Amino acid sequence: MAFSRFTPEATPAARVGLGLAAVGRPGYINLGRDRDLPGDRTPEALRERSHRLLDAAHAAGVRYLDAARSYGMAESFLADWLAARPGITDVVVGSKWGYTYTAGWRADAETHEVKDHGAATFDRQYAETRALLGDRLDLYQIHSVTPDSPALNDPAVLDRLARLAEDGVSVGLSTSGPGQADAIRAALAVTVDGRPLFTTVQSTFNVLEQSAGPALAEAHAAGLTVIVKEAVANGRLARRDTAPPELAALAQEYGVGCDTVALAAVLNQPWAGLVLSGAATLGQLRSNVAAARLHADPERLAALARLAEPPADYWRTRSALPWT
Repeated sequence: MAFSRFTPEATPAARVGLGLAAVGRPGYINLGRDRDLPGDRTPEALRERSHRLLDAAHAAGVRYLDAARSYGMAESFLADWLAARPGITDVVVGSKWGYTYTAGWRADAETHEVKDHGAATFDRQYAETRALLGDRLDLYQIHSVTPDSPALNDPAVLDRLARLAEDGVSVGLSTSGPGQADAIRAALAVTVDGRPLFTTVQSTFNVLEQSAGPALAEAHAAGLTVIVKEAVANGRLARRDTAPPELAALAQEYGVGCDTVALAAVLNQPWAGLVLSGAATLGQLRSNVAAARLHADPERLAALARLAEPPADYWRTRSALPWT
């Protein structure tokens, strides 16, 4: 299924995607990870966990699956799951290039990933992605574009991405850091042969970090599908003992988890096409997907915007979170 034909509005749950960052590698930036994952984090154990999550997500109506070259073995886990279930043809598969996984399957590695947005990295990683996912790849995104990323003005990279789009693979980008809005607007200006290059933009947005909101609205208005990542702020919004009191009180009133309300607040944005779940457990997945069916007062969800932190403060806190 080509991403351009994907209609996440088809069912409520289809507006939630499953991201495999948390289960594709033994180390990740997320609060409570020691509680979420057992001590056995071998490739075999995480492959089995990924497949259980993928099965449950598909059964719940989730149809977008998100991986990346830097997510350890996430692409491999996803490829194995797809191969073992040939009857599942209604999912959309996205991945990303631009970061290389360097942790050697260690949670305590000094460096977990190395960023490079050059053409040589694209050539190597696209070949690796194709070797695993083959023609199941629907969307390929530049991973974590920042305003100073060379990928948006490198003719060699843009030529490769344009050829990829001609071959039927949608092209997008993800963004990170306090300058997300600038990166999104720079991407909107990128054209090849007079045509916009990007089909999607995947950005961090949550009730604590809302600085990209206006630029994401512009991207939506320009026809891009907006995919939101880190809607629970790497676990900061997932539990009552770490979430802001206002969010925790609303979750208690509605009888749902804090993560459900946090995702519902993002789904409440008129420009949000897909919101990713980064679930590491089946319970988290169920709670995340419940956001798509939560009948919450839109005005009360919108009021959570007052929890927003200055972008520099938010990203400083995020960068200090440990890989566990």
